[in-house]
Amino acid sequence: MADASKRAQVSKRVMELTAQAVRKLKDPRVGMVTITDARMTPDLREATVFYTVLGDDEAVKASAAGLERATGHLRTTVGRALGMRHTPSLTFVADTVPDQANRIEELLAKAAAADAEVHKIAEGATYAGDENPYIEKDEEEDSEESTR
Repeated sequence: MADASKRAQVSKRVMELTAQAVRKLKDPRVGMVTITDARMTPDLREATVFYTVLGDDEAVKASAAGLERATGHLRTTVGRALGMRHTPSLTFVADTVPDQANRIEELLAKAAAADAEVHKIAEGATYAGDENPYIEKDEEEDSEESTR
């Protein structure tokens, strides 16, 4: 079992090497692929490589198929460059974080617009009753009670 710092170093190196190897692939299905992260198991035997694809759903599916087809070649390339006793097996997973971030930004923009609309409506509003609906004792009554 490798410690966390070694695992982080190997993960970073696997990410860099995979990104370089993906750029050199000749498969036309692999389009604008960006390797965003790589995570290793504690025993350094398996690597999960996260990627994003620039394009529509069709480009994402084609790139996923191309990466799946080239997994063996990419593993060999990464293994030679790493120089470790055991070459980690590679698993490619589409990274959905950018899509989720865009969705969150859209929701925040809608909430801000709704909040601005409420503030605009509230600008000219007046109270339905008194400003302070709670019954308050007069100061004179308070001072009389304190002297007793």
